[in-house]
Amino acid sequence: MSEYLADSRKVFSALDGEDPITLFSALKTPCYIIDEVQLRKNGEILCKVAENTGCKILLAQKAFSNYNFYPLLAEYLSGTEASGLFEARLGYEEMPDKEVHVFCGAYREDEFDELLQYADHIVFNSPHQLKKFGFSAKEKGKSIGLRINPEFSTQDGHGIYDPCAYGSRLGTTRCQWDTEMTSELVALLDGLHFHTLCEQNADDLVRTVTAVENRFGDILPKMKWLNMGGGHHITRWDYAISLLERCITDVQKKWNVQVYLEPGEAVALNAGYLATRVLDIVQSGDICNSILDVSASCHMPDVIEMPYTPPLYGAMAEKSAHCYRLTCPTCLAGDVIGDYYFGKDLHIGDMLLFGDMAIYSTCKNNTFNGMPLPNIFRLNENRMCRQITDFDYYDFKMRLGSKKYSSSAR
Repeated sequence: MSEYLADSRKVFSALDGEDPITLFSALKTPCYIIDEVQLRKNGEILCKVAENTGCKILLAQKAFSNYNFYPLLAEYLSGTEASGLFEARLGYEEMPDKEVHVFCGAYREDEFDELLQYADHIVFNSPHQLKKFGFSAKEKGKSIGLRINPEFSTQDGHGIYDPCAYGSRLGTTRCQWDTEMTSELVALLDGLHFHTLCEQNADDLVRTVTAVENRFGDILPKMKWLNMGGGHHITRWDYAISLLERCITDVQKKWNVQVYLEPGEAVALNAGYLATRVLDIVQSGDICNSILDVSASCHMPDVIEMPYTPPLYGAMAEKSAHCYRLTCPTCLAGDVIGDYYFGKDLHIGDMLLFGDMAIYSTCKNNTFNGMPLPNIFRLNENRMCRQITDFDYYDFKMRLGSKKYSSSAR
C-alpha cells in the first residue's frame, strides 16, 4: 500500500471536507479536475521560500504544463523550465515577461535557432554540446550553463529516475570536465546546473550540495548562478522548509551566486484529481477485479513506470473484507492501478476519485487502444467546475496521420 493511502486526508485536503462525489457527480468520466485552491497554496509556499532566501523558483513544465493555469502561477514564480523547443515556446507564450530556462540532453541543429527566440537561459549537458552551440547562444545574449553530475546518488529503488546512477548520460562528471573543458569553454559559462533528486526532502539536497562542493567547489566562485534542479517536494506536508532555506542562503553567501530551483511536482502537488466510474466487476479466483473507465497505462503512466499505488479518496489503510483490484478496460493485462480496501462493496456505476493527478498525468497521457483523452476541468475557489478542454475522436485520429500527406488524398 502506498504511504499516501495511509493518510489520504492530506492528499485531498484542498476539498476542505466536501464530498467529491457530490462536487463532481455531473461530470462525464474519466476526467481530470485541477484545483485552484491547492495550486495557490503551493504557490504561496514557494513564493515565501523565494522571498526568505532571494532564490528564484521556476515551474518544471515536464511535470505540469496545463497553461490555462500559468497566469495564476505567474503570481508566485519567476518563470518556467523547459526540456526542449516546444516547452520553451509554451513558457515564453503563456507566462510572458518571465524567465525561460531550457535544459536538454542534446539539442538539434535544426531547432536551435528557433529555441534562441524563446529561451533566456540555456543549459548544456556535455562539453561537446557546449562547444557546438554555446558560442552562438552567447552571441545572442543568452545566459549559458552546464549540467554537472556530482556522482552522488540519494535515491533508493527508482533507478529510472536517478540521474546519478552508474553510467548516467545526464550531466558532466568532474573527470569529463578535467578532460574536455578548455579555458575558452569555461569562459562561456554563467552558471552550473545539477538535478539529482526525485520527490525528496531537504536533507538529501544538503548532502548533494556537499558532494557538488567536493567535486566542483573550485569552479563555483567563477559562476553567477547555480541551478539546483527539481525533485524538491517543498509543498509536501512534512518537507523541511527551514532546512531548505538555510541551504539556499548558505550556498548564495559562500559562492555569491543566484540560486535557482525548478520543481515540477511541488508546484502542483495534490492539486489534481482523476474521476472515474466502475464499468464492471469480475471475480477471478479470490481476486475481485473492478474494471474502471480509466487506464493507468493511458491516463496515469507513472503508476506503471514508477511504479506506485495512487491515493484514492475513501480507500482504507487497514485491510477489510471489501478488497478490490482496480483495473482498466484496455487489452494490456498489466493495466492495473492497484489493490484497495473499502468500507463497503463497490457497485457498477460508482464514482471513484484518485488524488495527486495534476502532475505527470495530463502531460504524459496517450490514446493507446483508442482510449479517449479525459477532458480537463478547472475547480475554482467557489468550488465550481469549468471544462477547459473538449477532446474527441479527432484528437486520437490526428496523432496518427493526416489526409494532407496521404497518397490517396484528392
